[in-house]
Amino acid sequence: MSALSRPNRGTARPTAAVPRAGLVQYALGSAGMGIYVTVPGLLLLYFLTDTLGVPPWLAGLALLVPKVVDVVLHPFVGSVSDRDRARNGNRVRVLAAGCLLAVAFTATFAVPGSAAADPYLAAGWVAVWFVVGNTLFAAYQVPYLATPTDVDVGYDERTRIMSFRMVVLTLGILVGGALAPLLVGDGSGVSGYVVMALCLGAFMLVFQAVGVGGVRSLARAGTAPGGAAEGGGTAAGAVPPARAALAQAWSVLRANRSFRVLAGSYLLVSTTTHLVLAGLPYFAEYALGRPGLTTVLVGSFVAPALVATPVWFRISRTLGKQRCLLAAQWAFVLGSLGMLAGARTGLAVVVLATLVLGVSFAGLQLFPFSMVPDTVRAAGTGELDRAGAYTGVWTATEAVGSAAGPYLYSAALAVGGFAATRAGEQVAQTAGAHTAVLLGFTVLPAALMVLSVLAQRRYLLDSDARGLPEQPAAAPGGAPGTHQGA
Repeated sequence: MSALSRPNRGTARPTAAVPRAGLVQYALGSAGMGIYVTVPGLLLLYFLTDTLGVPPWLAGLALLVPKVVDVVLHPFVGSVSDRDRARNGNRVRVLAAGCLLAVAFTATFAVPGSAAADPYLAAGWVAVWFVVGNTLFAAYQVPYLATPTDVDVGYDERTRIMSFRMVVLTLGILVGGALAPLLVGDGSGVSGYVVMALCLGAFMLVFQAVGVGGVRSLARAGTAPGGAAEGGGTAAGAVPPARAALAQAWSVLRANRSFRVLAGSYLLVSTTTHLVLAGLPYFAEYALGRPGLTTVLVGSFVAPALVATPVWFRISRTLGKQRCLLAAQWAFVLGSLGMLAGARTGLAVVVLATLVLGVSFAGLQLFPFSMVPDTVRAAGTGELDRAGAYTGVWTATEAVGSAAGPYLYSAALAVGGFAATRAGEQVAQTAGAHTAVLLGFTVLPAALMVLSVLAQRRYLLDSDARGLPEQPAAAPGGAPGTHQGA
């Protein structure tokens, strides 16, 4: 089947849609996740280099090394959540443990004075607490994202579930991205970051708790049939060894070509988007000369997704997810190059390019996440018992990209000779450093996204041709359609 083929709905069997109330409760859990995926990505590299005086190469390593742990951690959590579902019918037990994330989030920025005085100690403090935070994030995110695969719905309904999630996730990203720089303040030092983390950590905790209830609701809405989880003979509910979890992760990658291609492409997407997020404060300060624009640019980047997400959803019902995803990828390339032009022509072009990136970002988040359940279900009902393993691999891919992006940008800064500073210090950056700030933020992400397009074109599954359940769907916030309970 062509990668750009229309979804085949002829063999689908109808199923009831997820009731709107349960879907909204589930989606609200993403608001807290939006804080965690945004604030460290936006501010942590900048916090290290421009507040703690950590050299760019060391700052990049402090953010990269903790994410290496995720390569093992996320598949392990996925296997644990599969066994939790086999035993209890849902993934809530593992999910609830992740609600401690706000503590680690705050501690990451609360660098004590003794550590803050030494760049190596400061980098070590941030790295250690970042590992703890990533562990708790995995405990929440992996079972949370595996739950839609458990629900017995079809091609468009899976996109509908993820579109509700994407709207709420966007609100969380907007809250975190817009408020975090304002709460930190200009030149406030470590104390400003601690205040920010306490405020946003409380927001995170409340919505994570709501999301736990939402996962229960979604699980009750219609769980797909499945028996005891696979995984090398481990009893249902038992904790699998990490080695077995890694073997299972390798197994799903090797056996499912569609998932493998999708994950490879999304690795580049995640790397690109997190690179742009990490580079945005530097771009605002050193390329535009207006550090206060960080909040404005984050808003311009994220806010369009609130409108674009339901639009992307409706378009995908006609064109399919693959075509829409490729269009979003190309739009991101154009937006990145537009930022390069805007840095030399004026703020209006920068804002316009940022809006293009925001519309693209909505598609880059909506479609890959809604295509993961497609790849699992197309592989056969036997794979449903390993949905957590798939999600563990997927979120590990996202985590690696979220570290690789800032690391690549920090490497560009280091090559350009960017000088790290402490809070309140003023250092004149060289011409090479300014060039690195600009090209690392524009040309580098454009090139990475082109590579992602080339990888995504190898994805051949964009239909329910194997008789997976299908039902017309209503866009989030739109008029009720033929869905039961929509």
